[in-house]
Formats: sequence, structure tokens, C-alpha cells
Amino acid sequence: MTHKLIKWGIHRHRNKGKKWVARKYFKTIGGDNWVFATREEGTNPLRLLKHSSTEIKRYVKVKGDASPYDGNLVYWSSRMGSHPEMPSKIAKLLKRQKGKCPYCDNFFRDGDRLETDHIIPKSIGGRDSYDNWQLLHRHCHDKKTANDGSYGTKSSCKSAKPKPQEIPDNYIWSDDMLVTTYS
Repeated sequence: MTHKLIKWGIHRHRNKGKKWVARKYFKTIGGDNWVFATREEGTNPLRLLKHSSTEIKRYVKVKGDASPYDGNLVYWSSRMGSHPEMPSKIAKLLKRQKGKCPYCDNFFRDGDRLETDHIIPKSIGGRDSYDNWQLLHRHCHDKKTANDGSYGTKSSCKSAKPKPQEIPDNYIWSDDMLVTTYS
């Protein structure tokens, strides 16, 4: 590319030589020699980017004979971050999590029950935003809710009892509900 730019400079300035063109248009900037740049003194000169400064973007091949029309919403949502048949919130979370449940570290499969969970529960002061949301399997969500001290009212599967931080003496657990006892 440098030789082509020098040829351009010679063509533009027909009465000047190669050395004059090189001194006029090429500079050393930050230890990088032969940079095609403007001659503005005191400020950052405008420069022509080199091919090596372009980042290489790697792409992941599509699995086997997968197609966006084959019905595997989890795969395509985690790959693209959107799918017409998947809610955008869930698709974005799938892409951010790379198709994995952060609680059990297993991949989501088509047909799994997915639930949106607050990383820091709202009852403890967590915000209702993408930064605080994560996707979990339904059973992982129940286990996490039981252990983090939140109220856990979203899931219809009540396999684990929530453990509040402090239970007063006149309260007991009865059939997955916290009830008072009068003594």
C-alpha cells in the first residue's frame, strides 16, 4: 500500500521526486514508521489506518443441518440474540449467557422451562433491569430463591421452601406457607 501511495504522490506532484513525496506525506507516529498522515503540528494528525489495525472477527459455524426454521428457538436465540417466536428479553439474556444456566452450568435445551430471575432480588434492593436479570431453569430458580432470602412468588413449582433471614418465634412453616401461632 505504501508503494501505491508514493506512486499517487508522484503522479500528483509531477515535478517532485520520491524522497520529497515521502517526506511530505509519510510520518513516524508513536514508533510506527511510514504512516500516511497530515502534517498538522501540535495536534493529533489525521492518518490512514493500516490493514493490521482492523480487528479480526471470528464467526462460529452453524451446527450441522440447523436452520432458523427448524423450531430450535433456544439455539437460534442464544446464537443471534433475537428470534421472531421468542420474546426479545429472553433472547437477549440467552445470547448474553451463551445458552447456559448460570446456576447449574448446563446448556438450555429446547423444551426446558426458562424463568427470568433477578440476580439481586428486588426484595433485597435489586433493580429491575437487564443488568440484574438472568435466565434459569425452573428448578434452578426455585433452589436459588430458597437460598437467597427473597420471597419467591413467581414460580408455580414450590419444591423448596424459602428461608427468610429471620423468622420470629410465633411463626412456623405449614404446607409451604409461613403462618403465625398464638401461644
